[in-house]
Amino acid sequence: MTDLAPISYSPWEMFLNAGPVVRCVMILLIVASLLTWTIFLAKSVELLRVRVRLFRAEQALEQANTLDLGEEGTRHNGIAHTLVMAAETERKRSADIPDDSEGLKERIVLHLERLEAAEGRRLMRGTGVLATIGATSPFIGLFGTVWGIMTAFTGIAASKATSLAVVAPGIAEALLATALGLVAAIPAVVIYNHLARQTASCRAQVADLTALVMRLVSRDLGRMHALTASGQVVRFGASRDSRSVAGE
Repeated sequence: MTDLAPISYSPWEMFLNAGPVVRCVMILLIVASLLTWTIFLAKSVELLRVRVRLFRAEQALEQANTLDLGEEGTRHNGIAHTLVMAAETERKRSADIPDDSEGLKERIVLHLERLEAAEGRRLMRGTGVLATIGATSPFIGLFGTVWGIMTAFTGIAASKATSLAVVAPGIAEALLATALGLVAAIPAVVIYNHLARQTASCRAQVADLTALVMRLVSRDLGRMHALTASGQVVRFGASRDSRSVAGE
């Protein structure tokens, strides 16, 4: 009586012995899992850099006394400089509207809110793929399992053998698809929630920058009103080096 070589049931062997449909499902789930971790690494590095830039911009705006100084301190600093320049642009465009402090503030706030929302959407870019992977991977794996079990039962019927040694390999290969589906879905959901929290933190920092910019705008408007009350007229849209003061 000859000894039969033991059959290997390692995941790699089950993958190689699986049918073409189940194998395609497994490959799709493996690609989805690799994509999940790639997005995690890329977004983690991106959000870390964003947090550092926002922190530096917040310090610069805290130390600035005017909007012009805030523009200098946030130069080449991404969204912070965009916010400051948006306020500066609206201020210059409204220079010909007299006694319009509240209207100017309202227009600047509306513009900054749009920029803040756009930055939030930019920070969340790419994370939607994680939500899709987390929601669909278990069902894709389940499809592979159902198909594999159907194929296994068809083979059992064709061979007319019902022993466990014949049934077990096909069912094990089919269940591997479900396992890969969970391996792809669980990290995707966890990583998506993690990145969503990090993005929310960055959006809160952007909101803080918006408040700091509005504080500088309000401070500049207060100075303008003080000069106006003292009998001087300041052309508010002019640059800091070309302000004209009448009544001197």
